[in-house]
This record gives sequence, C-alpha cells and structure tokens, in this order.
Amino acid sequence: MRQNILITGASTGLGEGMAREWAAKGCNLALCARRAGKLEALQRELQQAYPEIRVLVRGLDVAEYDQVFDVFQGFRHELGSLDRVVVNAGIGSSQPIGRGHFEANRQTAETNFVAAIAQSEAAMAIFREQNSGHLVLMSSVSGVRGFRGSMNVYAATKAAVATLAEGLQLDTRGTPINVTNIMPGYILTDINRDAKNAPFRVDLNTGVKALVRAIESEKRRAYVPWWPWTPLSYVLKAMPFGLFARAM
Repeated sequence: MRQNILITGASTGLGEGMAREWAAKGCNLALCARRAGKLEALQRELQQAYPEIRVLVRGLDVAEYDQVFDVFQGFRHELGSLDRVVVNAGIGSSQPIGRGHFEANRQTAETNFVAAIAQSEAAMAIFREQNSGHLVLMSSVSGVRGFRGSMNVYAATKAAVATLAEGLQLDTRGTPINVTNIMPGYILTDINRDAKNAPFRVDLNTGVKALVRAIESEKRRAYVPWWPWTPLSYVLKAMPFGLFARAM
C-alpha cells in the first residue's frame, strides 16, 4: 500500500476528492494548492474524521517552479518518504489561437505542462533517492487528438503530459518506480460545470472513486471512467481527419 501520498491542486475538484478517498483508506496526505485557506479547512475536517492519519498542507502555485521543489522536499522530510505523487494541478480552459489571447494560453501551457515537468522532476528526484515510488500524471481524453477553438491549447497540453508520462515509463522500466498516465473523461467539477458539450459526464463521487481505483492499479495508462472512454479513445484515434472534423 502506498501510505504517504502527495496531491497537487488538492483544494477542490478531483484533487480534493482523491484526498478524501485516500484519507478514508488510512493514508497520510501531503496536500498543496494555491488556495491555502481551503486546504487548511480540508486538513481540519480530515484530521477530525480520521485522527490516525497525518494530513500536511502547504500553499503552492505550481507555476512558481522553485517552490515546487521546496514544497515536495519539505513534505518528504516531514513524512519520512513519499510513496505516491499525483500531478493534478492544472487549468481547465484555453482560448482560440490568433484571437489576441496569447497570455491566457501561455498561462494554460505553463500550468498544465511546464509545471508538470517541474513536479515530475521534484518527484522523480525523491523516488530515485528512495529507489521506490509511484508518479501519477493527470492527462485527459482530450489529449488523444487535436481539438478546435477554445479546446486547442488545453488539449495540446494534455497530449504533452501523456507523452511525458510515456517517456518516464521508458526511463523507469524494470525499476521499483512506477509511472501512470491517467486520462479522465468528463467528471463534474467547477472546471466543466458550465460546459455546453460534456458527453458521458459523471458526477464527482463516481469519477473520483474510478480515479482512485485506476491509480491504485498502477497501470501505464488508464482512461477514467473505463467505460465508455477506453473504447472511445481507440475510435477517436482511428477516425479519419475529415470525419473527426465534422464530429467535433
């Protein structure tokens, strides 16, 4: 069992949901996010509900790259080890290219991908020193193909995260370090609550339970929920460009 688990972006949505699930399983938690106040409220709630576990919290903007290394090492020092790191923090939207929104798209790219590199660097340095660990990178079903308009840059960052995960899987093959690429479909959070097109969306509780099961299986890649996104991912990949353009 992975006892000491670090989750970024843990103050809301999927990160908060996963924290609750693992707390109920008796895991120690290292939680970080930009909204320190929400983290502290979650810490108090979980410590009261599960007094046998440790819940550590620290404010962190993952785009402040030097802080990522300091926070991860601080958690490792306090807990003695980190057994699993979930790279979950991210921005759920972007803007159409060429419409004057470069700064917004740059922020999405940096938060979703460059910051994922920083988190992976920090986690892998710890895992290599420990000679054990499980790195979880949160990609998305949208990373399977390119998407038009406001989904363009977001989908591109998630494709990059998936590729990063696969490269790390090659690097760690045959070692005690595992790397998992999680590709969620639509799970109801504030990020997609107002989305006009969110096919097969599931509620947060259903989605989080499926996420935790997929992560604990420690497979190289997992679509969440498995149905219908696993078979649909193959359809999306194989779909001719013209048909895909009409469908999207």
